[in-house]
Order: sequence, then structure tokens, then C-alpha cells
Amino acid sequence: MKWVTLISFIFLFSSAASWNLQRVARDTEHKSEIAHRYNDLKEETFKAVTLITFAQYLQRCSYDGLSKLVKDVVDLAHKCAANEDAPDCSKSLPSIFLDEICQVETLRDSYGAMADCCSKADPERNQCFLSFKVPHPDFVQPYQRPASDVICKEYQDNRVSLLGHFVHAIARRNPFLYAPTILGLAVDYEHALQSCCQQSDIDTCLDEKATAIKEKAKKISMKQRYGCGILDKFGERTYKAYKLAYMSQKYPRAPLSEIVKVVKDIKGVTKECCEGDMVECMDDRAELMTYICSKQDVFSSKIKQCCEKPIVERSECIIQADFDDKPDNLPSLVEKYIQDKEVCKSYEANHEGFLTEFVYEYARRHRELSSQLILRVAKGYETLLEKCCKTDNPADCYGNAVEELNKHIKETQDVVKTNCDLLTTQGEPEFLKSVLIRYTKKMPQVSTETLLEIGKKLTGIGTKCCQLAEDKRLPCSEGHLSMVIHDMCKKQETTPINDNVAQCCSESYASRRPCFTAMGIDTKYVPPAFDPDMFNFDEKLCTAAPADRELGQMKLLVNLIKRKPQMTEEQMKTISDGFTSMVDKCCKQSNIETCFGEE
Repeated sequence: MKWVTLISFIFLFSSAASWNLQRVARDTEHKSEIAHRYNDLKEETFKAVTLITFAQYLQRCSYDGLSKLVKDVVDLAHKCAANEDAPDCSKSLPSIFLDEICQVETLRDSYGAMADCCSKADPERNQCFLSFKVPHPDFVQPYQRPASDVICKEYQDNRVSLLGHFVHAIARRNPFLYAPTILGLAVDYEHALQSCCQQSDIDTCLDEKATAIKEKAKKISMKQRYGCGILDKFGERTYKAYKLAYMSQKYPRAPLSEIVKVVKDIKGVTKECCEGDMVECMDDRAELMTYICSKQDVFSSKIKQCCEKPIVERSECIIQADFDDKPDNLPSLVEKYIQDKEVCKSYEANHEGFLTEFVYEYARRHRELSSQLILRVAKGYETLLEKCCKTDNPADCYGNAVEELNKHIKETQDVVKTNCDLLTTQGEPEFLKSVLIRYTKKMPQVSTETLLEIGKKLTGIGTKCCQLAEDKRLPCSEGHLSMVIHDMCKKQETTPINDNVAQCCSESYASRRPCFTAMGIDTKYVPPAFDPDMFNFDEKLCTAAPADRELGQMKLLVNLIKRKPQMTEEQMKTISDGFTSMVDKCCKQSNIETCFGEE
């Protein structure tokens, strides 16, 4: 019997009640972690997540090729579930998976230097293996959907195999995507098959559904990589502060103790997921969502429908759910945190607890602000207290705190308003041009293609966020911009850009965006020599689609700024208008290339 029968996707639509909700408390000691997780997840889910884990580490390995590894781990789980004292049952799950990988005889032949990771001790061994994971690798083809006349029959006759191959394909092409997300995408794919196989035009239906699934996967992957990046770069304290601000906004009716507990659990789950420990990631995230659903009256009135969904779909639904309604008549914070004469006594008695409470109280009142801005306000307040509590009259010193903290808010509001106004009045092409001018001057060392890519991302953020209601515009803008900046900073680590970028990337997490906004021209930059080929235009420019012609103009603008970073806005406008006039003029001539040469 083929190994694919090992993996049954019945769990995808099993009711929430079928999941082992009577979980053992998290703080209970387990002799065998693998037995604990196997008992929690049950047979089919455990097998599926084991497949995902191996596919993400061994990206070159085929679906059938992973069969022995999956079987070995599942057999060990069976043994340990029966007897937790059996050999190898006390090993950590990452060690069990990596030991299995390191026993693959062809590991060095297939993966080269990755095999050297096996000589390292844990946890360095895992970090070594993680460094070899390749997002969207060239050596792995995207999932190939069978033809429409085949796929519906294949789904009906071999559902297990079809969905198993889908999960394997997604996992190996997205080695950092969390296991719960991959299983959620498999649910979406199955829903698509069930719906489209009833349609007359199956291909068109599936194309539309596939596009939506890909877009969803891309967005979730970006957010997950971002979360992992914050945790890795800035550490647990910063990550928990970021989540504290966000969760306090999302669940403003929940008491601080519940928010703190959930934030701690989210940090733990994120750490497991980011480190590739997908079995524990899957189990602990499900447990967290079960906990939140068991206290809907405490957390949110917006998650009732989510909590009624099967477990695999429930997590993403809760994550995407709207913020709960803010409680009525929340008192002003001014009295407790500014007017109170005993502020310094409370602050000095429990520095961390005092600031945690401040972030919670401030965030639950201000859903219109971004998490990053809330942390900047909290940092400004902390800095003020550090200074004032050392003076003879602290209350007088921090009496102007509102005005000081509002400076952070005004700076961010002004940036959002300026950019949204520009986009609304001038349109996307002019907005993109403005962004390219700004960022080329900030980091002219970056390639023209990368600058265009950044420009398009920032324009996309503007298009998405500026049309939102006032209370959602700022958090949308800064939240997405922070992700783009994070990507730039990740590239800066391996391919240094300039000192200004390096300084902003090493700033505190919350201060990165204002640092990039305020960044000036790189005064140490030495422009490359003038390249006449930049102005070699031919008749292809005349037959190009308007979008391609616009792209040519943008590239010219970027390349000119790289060579003349001190150019004024007026000079750039003259050149840009001149380019448009030249194209309009020469494309009407009989000898187009001669005209371009003369112009």
C-alpha cells in the first residue's frame, strides 16, 4: 500500500469537538514530548505536520521520498505514547527530527554543506539547518495543478494523495510558513475543488480561487517572516511589547492579566514556529486559540463565528477578526500617569509592570494608532520619567507629558496625511515618482530594480491604506511600511547599503520608521561616472505599452538621481517633462532613432 495512505486529511474538516480539547496544562512536566504532542494532535494531524516539517528542511526531497522519515517519527510516537520511558522518548522534538535527517545517507550528495550541520550540537544544529532553508527555491517547481478534466476525478478517487501532494508542494516552496497556515491553505484548496468541480468552466473557477489562495499565502507569509524577524533581531522583550500594544487594541475589554498571558503564549508559539518546530507550533497555537474561544466573553464579541469553525480554520479566522468594541467611559489616563504626585514611586517600585500597564491602558484607548507609535509614546514617557524622577520636583517636570508625547503622534499623523494627500491629488504615477526620488537620494547604492520594487511596494501601501477610514489609515500605513523597512534592513545585514541605513536599522524597533523618514542624502556617496548608454532610446519605446513607457521614465529618473543626488525637484521635473515630450515628438517622426539621438 502506497505511503500516501498514511496521511488522511479528514482532520481538515473534523469538528472542533473532535480535537483533544481536554489538554494537559502547559506547565505540567512530560517525560516524553513526542508522546505528549502525539496524544494532543492525534494520529492524522501529527502525520501531516511531520510531513510539513521534513518537507521544509529537505526541500529537494520528493513526496514519496519522505515516506521513510515520516514513518520513523510516527512509529517512535506510537512507541512513546505506549511507554514514555522507552529509548529516545525523552528527546526534544527538534532533536528527533534532526537526528532523522542526519541519518539520510545521501544528505551530502543532495544538500552539500548543509550536511556539516549534523556535526553541531543542539540548538546550534537547528540554527544551522534553518540557515539553509531557501524561500521559493528555483530547484522546486510551483505546485502543478492537474488538468481540469483530470483534477475533479483525481479529487474524487484519490483525495488523500491529491491534498497530500498540495501540502508537500506548499511546504517545500515556503519553508518558513507555519504548519497551521499550510493546513489552512489545504482547506481552502479543498473548498475550491468542491465548489469548482460543480461548475461548467472548471479551469476559470479554479484559476480565480488559486489566485486568491496564493495572495492569502503571500500576505500571511510576509507577516510571519516579519514577526520572526522582530523576535530574532530585537529579542523577546521588544516582541512582547509589540504584541502587548496590538492585543490591547484588539481586545480592549480583556483585563491586563489575560492580555499578558496571551502575549506570553503568542511569544512561545512564535518562537516554536520560527525555529521550524512545527509539531509544537501546531499544537500550542491550537491550544491558545481554544483558550481564547473558551473565554469569548472576556476577550471579544467578534470571534463567535471563528470559534465555531473546525480547528484548522479557527486560528487564522481569529487572527484576522476585527478589533472588539472599545468599552464605554474609559477614564482619562492623565490623572493616573501625569497628575498623580506618586507616579515616580509607582514607576521605581516596579519599572516593568508600570510600563506594561501604561502600554495596555494607552493602547486599548487608541485603536487609531499603530503598535509602533504606541511603543514610541511609551518610550517617550519612560524617558521623561527617567529624567524627572531624578529631580527635586518630579511632578512639575513631567507635568507637560501630554505635549511631549503628542509630538510623536503629530509626526506620524503628518507623514500619513502628506503622503495620502499626494496620492489622492496627484495619482499613483506621480506618487511613485515622489517615493523614488526620496528613496534614491537616501540610498543611491541600491540597484535601480530594487528601488523600483520598493517604490511599487510603498505605492501599494498608499493605495491600500489611504482609502481606509480615518481610524484605520495610520495603523495600516505604518504597519505595512514597517514590514518593507524590515525587508530592507534584512538585506542591509548581508549587503550593506550605507551608514545612514545601518544606523536606522540598528535603532529600536519602534523608531525605525521615523528614522527612515528623517534620513537625508548620503553625503559620503560617490556617484558613478556618467553613462551615455542611459540615453540610448530606440523605436521599441514607441511601441511599448503605456505602463512600460512609464517604467522607462522611472528608470531614467532613478539613474539620473544616482549620478546627481543634489538635483532639485525643479530640475527633476524639467527632465521628466522633457522625456515625455521627447517620446511624444520622436514617435511621430519617420526616422525615430535619429530623432531620439538628436533629442
